[in-house]
Amino acid sequence: MTKAKGTADKNLSNVVETLETEAVNSHQAQQLQQDKNDRRHQDALNHDQPTDLEHQRS
Repeated sequence: MTKAKGTADKNLSNVVETLETEAVNSHQAQQLQQDKNDRRHQDALNHDQPTDLEHQRS
């Protein structure tokens, strides 16, 4: 395993920058909100079922 070099994850910092962007019109605001909702939904799906290494599905 590699050691952390004291810097934030590049992908995570890009996501933060994207989510901190302010919309210039209502359409862009809706697009940014939908992107945030999609990320939350995907995160919920990723954490929905715990991994059971002893009883894996085929």
